[in-house]
Amino acid sequence: MRGRRLLLPALALVATGALIVQSRRRELRPGAAFFAGSPLLIAHRGGAALAPENTLLAFQRALEWWGADVLELDVQPSRDGDAVVIHDPTLDRTTNGSGLVADHSLAEIRELDAAFHFTPDGGETFPFRGRGFGVPSLADVLSDFPDARVNIEIKDGRVQEAVWEAIREADALERVLIAAGSTRDRARLKDYPVPFSAGKQDLLPFIAQLRLGFILYVPPVDAFQIPDRWEGREVATPALIRAARHRNIPVHVWTVDDLEAMTRYLDWGVDGIVTDRPDRLARLLHERTGRPLPPGPPSPLPEAFLERLLLT
Repeated sequence: MRGRRLLLPALALVATGALIVQSRRRELRPGAAFFAGSPLLIAHRGGAALAPENTLLAFQRALEWWGADVLELDVQPSRDGDAVVIHDPTLDRTTNGSGLVADHSLAEIRELDAAFHFTPDGGETFPFRGRGFGVPSLADVLSDFPDARVNIEIKDGRVQEAVWEAIREADALERVLIAAGSTRDRARLKDYPVPFSAGKQDLLPFIAQLRLGFILYVPPVDAFQIPDRWEGREVATPALIRAARHRNIPVHVWTVDDLEAMTRYLDWGVDGIVTDRPDRLARLLHERTGRPLPPGPPSPLPEAFLERLLLT
């Protein structure tokens, strides 16, 4: 029954005449420069297993230590309309604050400790607590890392204008990719001259057609960013990856930390892997493609836990 339900979006589009036959490969939008250098090492929240997520520290290390091609981050709106780089709608999980992000001003949020809860060893130590690592704004990230590509996930549609303003102010049109969860938010993004990735409602019809054995409709997006599974069903399959790439749609898989899974997806031809362990993926890409091995952390390591991580 679930398989039949997955087919309904595509079949409904056929019934209403919304499908348009697209036999030729689609043209990528101007922001296609973002996708150069496949397969991309995409540091999820800056590499959330190695440093406090969504902090300038994590982003700096992902770029300098592990050679990340792309920084992935999340944005929520502050009370005064700024784009705050934080995953959750609340402050509780990652900072020493509490309550909704949207109930606090950016100035108030900046006073919080974004590394307060980060622990590499199940709560035995909190090596970055109290060391001044705050919650950045999107403008901070784009300004501090002017050459970095940034994958921006919009968690709340109210932050869209602030995101767009930060991108324009930083002259970052060619180095950002935007992801948005809701259909309404994605519809608004189509007015912006930046690349954006498909949401679930874009992907389901494509997957349904793939299972039927023909693809008539290709969503007007610039990338598929997909998990390995949705609701127990495999999504990141060789067939989907081939079908998307044949239509000039890069495929990024998230969030992959296991070395065996990384290897499998690279074998299948994905264009990017989103990972909390950029150290592992960097070494694997070096072994497989010959890309330069990044320097890693300085020696001796400033934090003992990183030495343990490097041995895993």
